[in-house]
Amino acid sequence: MGTSVQVTPLCGVYSENPLSYLVSIDGFNFLVDCGWNDLFDVNLLQPLSRVCSKVDAVLLSHPDVLHLGALAYAMKHWALSAPIYLTEPVLRLGQLTMYDHYFSRKQVSDFDVFTLDDIDSAFQNPNVTSLKYSQNFHLTGKGEGIVITPNVAGHLLGGTIWKITKDGEDVIYAVDYNHRKERHLNGTVLESFVRPAVLITDAYNALNNQPPRRQKEQEFLDAILKALRSEGNALLPVDTAGRAFELILILEQYWTQHHLAFPIYFLTNVASSTIDYIKSFLEWMNDAIAKSFEHTRDNIFLLKHVTLLVSKSELEKIPDTPKVVLASMASLEVGFSHDIFTEWATDVKNLILFTERGQFGALARMLQVDPPPKAVKVTVSKRVPLVGDELRAYEEEQERLRKAEVLKATLKKEEDLKVSHVSDTSSAEPMVIDATSVHVPSDVAVSRSSIKREIFIDGFVPPSTSVAPMFPFFDSSAEWDEYGEVINPDDHVAKSEDMDRQFIHEFGGEVGGKVDDASVHLLLDSTPSKVISNEMTVQVKCGLIYMDFEGRSDGRSIKSILGHVAPLKLVLVHGSAEATDHLKQHCLKHICQHVYAPQIEETIDVTSDLCAYKVQLSERLMSNVLFKKLGDYEIAWVDGEVGKADDTLSLLPLSSAHSHISQFLLVEFSGGALRCGEYVTVRKVGDSTQKGGGPGTQQVVIEGPLSEEYYKIREHLYSMFYVL
Repeated sequence: MGTSVQVTPLCGVYSENPLSYLVSIDGFNFLVDCGWNDLFDVNLLQPLSRVCSKVDAVLLSHPDVLHLGALAYAMKHWALSAPIYLTEPVLRLGQLTMYDHYFSRKQVSDFDVFTLDDIDSAFQNPNVTSLKYSQNFHLTGKGEGIVITPNVAGHLLGGTIWKITKDGEDVIYAVDYNHRKERHLNGTVLESFVRPAVLITDAYNALNNQPPRRQKEQEFLDAILKALRSEGNALLPVDTAGRAFELILILEQYWTQHHLAFPIYFLTNVASSTIDYIKSFLEWMNDAIAKSFEHTRDNIFLLKHVTLLVSKSELEKIPDTPKVVLASMASLEVGFSHDIFTEWATDVKNLILFTERGQFGALARMLQVDPPPKAVKVTVSKRVPLVGDELRAYEEEQERLRKAEVLKATLKKEEDLKVSHVSDTSSAEPMVIDATSVHVPSDVAVSRSSIKREIFIDGFVPPSTSVAPMFPFFDSSAEWDEYGEVINPDDHVAKSEDMDRQFIHEFGGEVGGKVDDASVHLLLDSTPSKVISNEMTVQVKCGLIYMDFEGRSDGRSIKSILGHVAPLKLVLVHGSAEATDHLKQHCLKHICQHVYAPQIEETIDVTSDLCAYKVQLSERLMSNVLFKKLGDYEIAWVDGEVGKADDTLSLLPLSSAHSHISQFLLVEFSGGALRCGEYVTVRKVGDSTQKGGGPGTQQVVIEGPLSEEYYKIREHLYSMFYVL
């Protein structure tokens, strides 16, 4: 039987919900993608919660919320602790994407679904392994014999098509791929795979066909310039670190070629960090960018016409002139794009240009219907400082909590002291203290003043049963060098500054210190505050346009690619019910006979119909093998037959007569004969020394009486003749 393969969708089938699937290869469980949506609806993750404990490895394909948004939540709440494999851009940009979502939510709500600590624990733990494209990674332990390989998917920077190989059979996971080469990305390599055992792919774009790229880009630019030249503004709701890069390059290049002066702004909580990162990811982009950098050292993301902003206050300080703003989030649910929309939507001169389909239930999706609504209800929230009675109540509550903490700590110390006294009285010998062996805790030996505070215990009364009780003593002798007493600068740092430094290290250090200042100060601001929310109806008078710049292959291209790949078995996921059924019927008719479209938590068995067997090379066979050097490898030709040795399948040497005849025929003789048995002789005659055109005419002659032995040898010769 072939490699056992089962697929269980956890989310994202017969719908456009986030992607998450369990793929089992001979009992080894891969969690392929771990997505969420911008609404962070925990109900979507219930199927995932039931399998986290048995996941052996996690494969992530793209750096957006739909593919990795639930990773931090699953690791915190459901103890998902399996090794994680992804490319470096998916790792870094995915982390920044989650930062942006957290900051956007925290600014307008008491968001506690996940924290920055949860994000860092997910993306900066030792179980995360980043791989390069086409790098074969061999799993060990339970996954012994399985090889995983990331390949170019297109669509997003670092986007991956995963190839999982076991016993020579390939399982391909290819969702959200793009065959077209773009300004900053190469096209997918999916067409390079031929006849994989299983292909898992999506039907998201099965019903959509796109116009030529040049036509689409010109319509995009014309729409923006029309709004700007009418004294209006253009808002492009975008993701944090995905398709926004392609849009930025389109605008940057056009503005440079036509010497336009309209300002362009890229506004996210992590805008500067994001651009700094992708400047170092040129090797992950298309070949032209890498070659250009090698020859001219010009980085395509040294932007001249696009200004990076990390807060809305920066945008508000800019003069009120026509401008283009690319702002997160693409769903318009929260973030800067939501706030700007509520302000600009009422002006007929402005334009809201959507470049990707909005998620179901999101405001962006509501605005993309045809015809668009004339008014929408939105919730406007903002964080304001506490004042008056609310501030006093908050401070009283904080004081009460502080006293409770102090009381709890005091009671704990007294309890610990009682325990130590009981331990002292149980000792029969007097207590002997060796000052040289006293260990000074790091949290105590910070400074001399802190040591003094530590040793004063209010109401200290030595128990009568204690043996030689004394206050804790720490040797605080100073270190000296040739310049005098060694001073530790950290002892003289103000406590509040030290806390700020620690925070910046924790949330900025691991990503190269590139968390934007505005985002850091948002969290460092300890001013008591509250969130004020109110619903309002926005009259939509501005222009609303949707143009597909998602960077996915369209329906016509998907069908062509699948026809070329021609998988033995096909599993369809992620797409509307209509798109999934349409692609399924097409594939059943034109691609292969085994096409599956499972429901949520429905496990389908797509084990290959091919039979694969493992055989050992026997010692008798290998003892006569002659290896020849070929580059870094050694190769040899082996003739053998499968048999059983020690109850295991082994490749054994050919039978005696067959082996001798094979050797005789494959080696050039100038003369001689091979005696087979008692009466039969095999001769090889002809001119074997002829040079130039070939070896000359040769014949094999069998001499001997007609007998059972004669016919057996002749049968061997005939079989060798046809094999050769």
